[in-house]
Amino acid sequence: MKIAKDGTLRGGARPGSGPKRKALKEKINAGKPAEVILTPDAVDLDGSDMPKPKEYMMEKQRNGGSLCAKEIYEETWKWLKARGCEKLVSIQLIEQYAMSVSRWIQCEQAISEFGFLAKHPTTNQAIASPYVSMSQNYMKQVNQLWYQIFQVVKENCASEWQGPTPQDDVMERLLRSRKGN
Repeated sequence: MKIAKDGTLRGGARPGSGPKRKALKEKINAGKPAEVILTPDAVDLDGSDMPKPKEYMMEKQRNGGSLCAKEIYEETWKWLKARGCEKLVSIQLIEQYAMSVSRWIQCEQAISEFGFLAKHPTTNQAIASPYVSMSQNYMKQVNQLWYQIFQVVKENCASEWQGPTPQDDVMERLLRSRKGN
């Protein structure tokens, strides 16, 4: 690395360059050294409770509906606990994921209710509904947050897991919310 005239460091390795991290299961199967976080089998870990969801995750919405963030938060936390990774993922990350999913669902419900077009406020011409772009932004945020959560599980889970993930259930939740269930 060189020091520039303004005193900042220049050059060096780019962030994210180099070999990608391998899953813990792959490291173990390859016989490479891996840090494994083991929980004792003899101890019953069900005594630890899930942290309570924050109040803002349960507030009534302006349209009178309820926000499903609490349910998503609980599902995600239980999924992480089943894999022994609930202490490795920050509660704030789980909360952000749950809020983003619930806001995405809200946007999709608004698109279903109001359609893909809206009126421009001054010209009254048809424009694309702002809910469409908001929905796309929330979905992008959901995917980025899920990738962070899943990366922690992938790097720290020593056993294979089967079955759906909370991310797989996002579309199902949207469809259930449209039916009023």
